[in-house]
Amino acid sequence: MPDPKPVRTASQETIALTRTALIALMLTASAPAFAQEAAPAQPAAAPAPAGQMTPDQVTAFNKAVTDFTAGQAAQQAGDNAGALAKYEAALPAIRTAVQTQPDNMDNVNFLANALYAAAAAAGAQQQIDKTLTLYEESVPHWRKLVAAKPTDATSRNILGGILVQLGNAKLIKQDKAGADPLYAEGITLARKSVAENAADPIAKNLLLSGLIGASQTSADLKMKEEATTMAKAMMADGSVDASNKPGSQALTGTAAPAAPAPAQ
Repeated sequence: MPDPKPVRTASQETIALTRTALIALMLTASAPAFAQEAAPAQPAAAPAPAGQMTPDQVTAFNKAVTDFTAGQAAQQAGDNAGALAKYEAALPAIRTAVQTQPDNMDNVNFLANALYAAAAAAGAQQQIDKTLTLYEESVPHWRKLVAAKPTDATSRNILGGILVQLGNAKLIKQDKAGADPLYAEGITLARKSVAENAADPIAKNLLLSGLIGASQTSADLKMKEEATTMAKAMMADGSVDASNKPGSQALTGTAAPAAPAPAQ
């Protein structure tokens, strides 16, 4: 007689589904859907001088623009390995530009997007640890962009999505204390986007994703209630996306439909 399978608690089941959703997001990542345009070929002068780039650094920066553009073309063609190689070649010079002129928002924007694109290319190749490392590096740059342009919903949603995914990664490792502030920050950003456009599926799913994660890290029962209510509503109207569906089903106790029996 085979040994019975161990019974997982609801919390363990949801964490397992969080892991599945995180991996699914990484594997289906493509060229950033709403990344902003890259910085111009010639770096603009910083509003407040914070150092000058040397001629060699300018040359390297211009090559980075070329490499980044080539990376985007490769990524859009489905060549994620080639794209990642181009992005990794571009990143050192872009980092140097931001370190030299930290108030040059064009270059901060460029670095944030290059890291985000590289993370997507790495995720598409199942390089999860590299994806998370790139996400972590990008967070302060996205925060700076969101602070500079508080009405820019695109940057806000990108930052919110990154924070929630980093929270998921910590939750998978049972690091609830580390995950909780990431979810809280992501939820705050998502709430603002939903308040601005309640019909936006990106903002709604971002908020739901954050609530699903936070319902497992927060002691506030209202968080789980809100997550469950939102999950039920979005499952009912069909607006829940594929990555949120497993967690929504776990919260609401809704089983996934059984696969059809094979034809006889």
